[in-house]
This record gives sequence, C-alpha cells and structure tokens, in this order.
Amino acid sequence: MGHLNYGSGARFTFDDRLLTHLRTVILAKLNLQESLVFTWSDDQQQHSIWLHPSVPVHFEFDERSTDELNPAWIEQLLAFANSQGGLRLVEEPPQPS
Repeated sequence: MGHLNYGSGARFTFDDRLLTHLRTVILAKLNLQESLVFTWSDDQQQHSIWLHPSVPVHFEFDERSTDELNPAWIEQLLAFANSQGGLRLVEEPPQPS
C-alpha cells in the first residue's frame, strides 16, 4: 500500500497500482495549474479533497518500481478529473490489445 500525502499532514492510503495511476492524472492537472476535487470511499467513510497547485503533494509507494500504466484507465480517470464532478475512482478496465 502506498500513500498520498497532501498539504501539512493529510495522509491517504491506496494500493500502489491505483496510486501510480492517480499520480499520473493528478500531476497532469496540477502541472497545468488546474485545481480539482478528488472523491473516494473506503471502509469507513467517503473522502473529498480539493487539490490545488500551490499545496504540496507527495506520493509514497511500498514497491521500488511501479507497474506499467494502463492507458485506458488513465483516460477514464482524466475524463472524470476534467468533469464538474471531479476525479473519482473507477475499476481498472482491461488492458488494450
């Protein structure tokens, strides 16, 4: 399990594979100086955070290397990130052939 650290002390846990894809999408938006809302649920509650380019974000992974990215999943996550509802988690689609 990896961690998304945001601002001064917020720490959220995600599977390394998912976190790799989230990192790609979140950094793409922040690199363009675009803010976004990110919403997800875990066993206890639903979370929403407002990601802004001026707030530090740090990704920590348990594994030293990350899996290959699934372009279809990146496209889906980016579509949500660019929508009014913001980034939210969806199941990983099959890898394109």
